[in-house]
Amino acid sequence: MAPGLPAPEIQTNKDGSVTIQYVPTQSGVHELNLTYNEQPVSGTPLHVIVDSADKGSYVTAYGAGLSSGNSGKECEFFVAGAAKDIDIKIEGSGKADIVKREDKGGLQRIVYVPVSAGEYDIHIKFKGKKIHGSPFSAKISGEGRKRSQLSFPATSSYTLGGNNIDLTNMVGVLKAPGGTPEPCLLKKTPDGKLAIASFQPKKKGSYSVEVTQDGRPITGSPFAINVGESELCHATKVKVNGSIKDATANKWNEVHINIGDAGFGAMGVSIEGAHRSDLEMKTTSTTDFSLQYKPHEPGIYLLNIKFGDDHITGSPFMVSVGGEPSGRSRETVVKNLQPAELVKPNQKCSLQMKIPGTDPLDMEATMTTPGGVSDACEIRDLPGHSYEVKFTPPEEGIHTISLKYKGIHISGSPFQYTVGRAPAGGNHKVEFGGAGIDKGEVGTKNYFNIYTREAGPGSLSVAIEGPSKAAIEVAENPNGYTMVSYQVSKEGEYGVHVKYNDEHVPHSPVFVHVSPASGDAQLVTIHGLRDRGLEADRPATFNVNLNGAIGALKGFVKTPTGTEEDIFIQELDQDMHSMRFLPKENGVYYVYIKFNEAHIPGSPFPMLVGKLGADPALVFAKGDGLEKGEVGKASRLTVITTNAGSGTLAVHVQGPSKVAVVCAEVDDGYEFTYTPMAPGDYMIIVKYCNITIAGSPFKAVVTGKGKASDITETSGLFVETVEKKQGASKSKRFLGDASKVVAQGNGLKKGFPGRPAAFTLDCKDAGQALLTVGMISPNGHPVTELSYKKVKVGSYNVTYKAEEKGDHVLTIRWGTDDIPGSPFAVSVG
Repeated sequence: MAPGLPAPEIQTNKDGSVTIQYVPTQSGVHELNLTYNEQPVSGTPLHVIVDSADKGSYVTAYGAGLSSGNSGKECEFFVAGAAKDIDIKIEGSGKADIVKREDKGGLQRIVYVPVSAGEYDIHIKFKGKKIHGSPFSAKISGEGRKRSQLSFPATSSYTLGGNNIDLTNMVGVLKAPGGTPEPCLLKKTPDGKLAIASFQPKKKGSYSVEVTQDGRPITGSPFAINVGESELCHATKVKVNGSIKDATANKWNEVHINIGDAGFGAMGVSIEGAHRSDLEMKTTSTTDFSLQYKPHEPGIYLLNIKFGDDHITGSPFMVSVGGEPSGRSRETVVKNLQPAELVKPNQKCSLQMKIPGTDPLDMEATMTTPGGVSDACEIRDLPGHSYEVKFTPPEEGIHTISLKYKGIHISGSPFQYTVGRAPAGGNHKVEFGGAGIDKGEVGTKNYFNIYTREAGPGSLSVAIEGPSKAAIEVAENPNGYTMVSYQVSKEGEYGVHVKYNDEHVPHSPVFVHVSPASGDAQLVTIHGLRDRGLEADRPATFNVNLNGAIGALKGFVKTPTGTEEDIFIQELDQDMHSMRFLPKENGVYYVYIKFNEAHIPGSPFPMLVGKLGADPALVFAKGDGLEKGEVGKASRLTVITTNAGSGTLAVHVQGPSKVAVVCAEVDDGYEFTYTPMAPGDYMIIVKYCNITIAGSPFKAVVTGKGKASDITETSGLFVETVEKKQGASKSKRFLGDASKVVAQGNGLKKGFPGRPAAFTLDCKDAGQALLTVGMISPNGHPVTELSYKKVKVGSYNVTYKAEEKGDHVLTIRWGTDDIPGSPFAVSVG
C-alpha cells in the first residue's frame, strides 16, 4: 500500500462473500482495484466519489451508468450512505426513465433506460443538497451499436537482448514485485533481438524475466527490469487533443496522442455508434501517435481510448459527428440453408463453384485424407467459368480439398470436408472468396463463392453496401457451396457483409473497389509476364500494349505479406510500355494493371517468386487447445507439418485477453501452448506460407474467472519451420558454446591502413553454431574488406583491410553470443 492511501480491511463472511472497509482521508474520486489470485476481479476498478462528512452522514455514488451506456439498454449505478431522502433527476438529449430502484440496507441500485444517444446529466441530491460529483455526465451511444476497434503496441515492447534469436522451444516467465510468476509473450524484434511483447507494469520495483530454451536458461536469464515512477503504466498521464468532441462524417478526423509521460503500455482504441467507422493509427515518433477515424454517417459516437487496459482521462469521449449523409445504399439477401448431406467413406462426392477469369487447363484439385495421403480430383468444366470437382473420400474424418490455378491456391483454398459424421458447425467455419471479393466492375455481374458445408444448418445473410444499389443474386449449389453475384451502377468502395446466423463470418466485412466499366481497358494486352521462375532481389519486367486505347495506365503489386508496392512504368513508344518491379521476398505476388481505373483482362495476375517448396494443404492442426481451455492454465495444440515442406508457420490467438504463445518442435511438427487470462471465445488462426490451413480459424471456449478486455486482443508467433518427413526423428538443434572459441593473432590488436591483417579462430571445442564477424571504423562505416575461410575442421582464418586510421571495433559471435574478448578494439594507423 502506497503511503498516504487508505488501508482497506477485508473480512470474510460465512455466506461466501467478503466485506471491504476503508476510511478515506480526502474527498474526490477514489479508485478501488480488486484482485483474486493475482487476477483482476470482473467489474473493477470501482470509482467511488467521496464527499466530506456532514453531521455524521455522507452519501456517495458509483457505477458504469454514471459515465456511459447505450440507448435502449439498461444502465445502472449505485448510491450508498442513505436509505431515504435521495432525489435523482436525469436530463439530456432525450427521455431517460428510471425503471428500477432497489434499496438494500442503505445501498440503492438505480436502473434507467435512455431512449436516444447523447449526453445526459444525472443529478443526485441528499436532503436537497447535491452530493459530491453531481451532476454526473453519462455519454450514451446510439441504437444498433456498431463497433470498430484496433490495438497498438505503443511502448509495451521491452527489449531483453540477444542477437538473431530463434523463438522455437523458448519460454518466458515474468514475475512482478510481490507477485506470482506468469507466462509472458516473447517476440523477435526487427533487428533480431529478444523482447517481451506486452509489458505493462502497474507496480514499482524489480521485475524478473526467466527465459529458457530447450529447458535450459538462455544467456542473460533471468533478466532484471527495474521499474520506477517514470516507467509505470499510467493511463492518466496520456495526453490527447484534436477531434474528441466534434467530427465530420466521411472524412478523416485526427486525434493526437502523446504517451511520453505514461510509461510502458499498449493502446486500445474503439469507436462505437449507430454506423461503422474506419480506424487507422500512425506513428509520428516513439511517443507521439496520430489516431485517424472516419465515421460513415453523422450521429453520436463514443470514442474509447485506453492505455494499459485503463481508460485515459476523459475517455470515453462523446463525439458529435456532423456533415452530410453518405447516401450509401445497402441491400441484403437472406437464405436459409439446410444441413449438408452426411457423406460415408467411398461415397462419390462433388462440389460446384464459379471462378471467372480462369482457364480449365490451368486448374487442378487434390484431396488429402486424414492420414496425409493425397490424390488428384477430377475437374469438369461447366458453362460460364463454373467447375465441378469430383472425388471419393476413402475413410472417415476430416479431409482437405485444395483447388489451385496455375499451381497457386485460389481464394479460400484449402478447405476441409468432413466424412462419416456431422461437421462441427459454427459461423467461424464459413469461408468466402472469389474474383468479386478482389475486384468489381460497374454494369457487370461480379461473382464470389461461399462455402458453408462445415458450418451446419443456418441463415446466410449477404449484404452489399456502397454508392449505389446492388442487385444481388444468391444461388445455393449442391453439397455446400453457395454462389453470389452482385451488380452495381456506380464506381467506388463497396462493403461486402457476410453473416451466418446473424453473426459476421471470419474476414467479414471486406471492402471491394468497384472500377468503372472497362471500355478501352479490354483492348490492353500484356506480354512477357512470367508467372514463375522468378527470384527475389532480381527485377521482374514485362510489357503492356495499349493497342490504340487512349487513357492512363497504372499498376501496383501486392506482396506475399499483404503490402502494396508501386510498379515502375516507362513508355517505349506510343502504344508500348515497359513495367518493372523488384520482389524482395519469396512467395506469391499479385500484379494489378489498370487502364482508366479499370482492370485490364486477367488482372490481377499471380506471380510466384522463388520455389513453392511448401503446401499448406498438407498442414493439419489438432489438440484440445483448439476447442477448450481454462483461465490461467496452458492450452495445447499441435500443428502437423509432415511432408508439407518448409515455410513460415504463423499461429494467432484472438480473444478477450492477450496470451503468451510458446512453440516447441516435435517429431511431426510444432506444439504451441497459450495461456488465456480471461474467459470467453478465442479464435485460433493457423497459417502456413501466409495461407490459412483447412479448418482454420478454430474456436476454443475458455472457462474460469478473469477480467476480459474491452477490445479483441491478438497474440501471435511466427516460426520458420524445417522440413519434416514421415517417420523421421526431430531435427537436432545445434547449441554452440561461445566461451570455448579461441581467437589469436596480431590482427586482433593492430592494423595498418590499406594493408591486409589477419587472425585465427579455433572453434573445435565450441560445438556447432553460426559464426558472425563484423568490423566498423571510427566513423561507423564497415571496413573495405572482411572475409573468413575454413582452414580445417573447427579452424578459421579471418582477413580484413581497413582504410581509415583510428580505433576500430571488431565483433565476433558464435551463435548469438560474443566470444571471449569481443568486441575487440583494434588500432589502425
